[in-house]
Amino acid sequence: MFGNPSYPTYQVFLAAAIAGVLTAFLMTPFIKLMRHEGVGQQIRADGPQRHLIKQGTPTMGGVVFLLAVLITCFLQASWTVDLTLAVIATYLTGSLGLLDDIESVAHKRSLGLTPSQKMIGLILISVVFGVLAVSLCGIRPTVEFPGGFTIDLGVLTTTFTAMGTIFYVPWLYIFFVFLLMAGLSNAVNLTDGLDGLAGGCTLVVMMAMAMVAFRYNEVNLAVFAASIAGALVGFLWHNCYPASIFMGDTGSLALGAAFAALAVLTKTEVTSLLMGGLFICEALSVIIQVISFKATGKRVFLMAPIHHHFEKKGWSETKVVIRFWIVSAAFAALGFALYFQLS
Repeated sequence: MFGNPSYPTYQVFLAAAIAGVLTAFLMTPFIKLMRHEGVGQQIRADGPQRHLIKQGTPTMGGVVFLLAVLITCFLQASWTVDLTLAVIATYLTGSLGLLDDIESVAHKRSLGLTPSQKMIGLILISVVFGVLAVSLCGIRPTVEFPGGFTIDLGVLTTTFTAMGTIFYVPWLYIFFVFLLMAGLSNAVNLTDGLDGLAGGCTLVVMMAMAMVAFRYNEVNLAVFAASIAGALVGFLWHNCYPASIFMGDTGSLALGAAFAALAVLTKTEVTSLLMGGLFICEALSVIIQVISFKATGKRVFLMAPIHHHFEKKGWSETKVVIRFWIVSAAFAALGFALYFQLS
């Protein structure tokens, strides 16, 4: 481990720096490799026309920053059960995204795996994660709201024994974990539509989650969150407008899963929804658009997700991205302040 573990704050900040440097340097040869192999992003034909020039831009950049995060965790963290679960959930979801990216590139289309295939994968990952979090980490099967109000979701619990260990399956809470993980993974994925948008918005959220984990006395989870934030700084060096590479579903799905896993393991499931309020708005804009069009034949937004709505209104891509970063930072700060005040 680099640094003195007696100074955990330094340990966390150093993790962010290591992940950032690793990502920034490793991304350059990866971009060259992707260009050499002709691995490029497929752009939606019904999207903004100015996005068509991005056709063929290298993708799957999430592979590099996820690798950097993993290396950093090996260097800076102790592999507790909590950290191991968070990493497994993140990388399994990232693997699901990688399959989606490979399918998209192989068939030269903007969509890879079918929605049902993605959903089956997310169900399996979230159920296993939820059961292990409750059984091995002692996570309470509750939903805790700011102010002390708590909903007990452990009323329908079954148990089974495997390898000498008793596993608890609180079905209602497991369903809640699935909604959280699947919802945030897809929400971050929807946000990944402009150069630097998802990366920058997730960066500030992960900084907030690192502080939450630190206050929760989970230094290793704080290192994990800080590593992701730092890796995204390195990624944004290459992903800022005009992007040299995209993170792909490999990155976006993994980032949402990491966010959800950290929320569960720090018991901030509700507060995290406020911290990730920008992602929630992006997902809600799509839901509202679909419901409105099916019910009335009219669209609420010029285009969904909502970042495309502002593009259609004449905002430049960089203006949308920077303003969304600011909004994301405001949500993250508000959520952390609420957690800090009431914890």
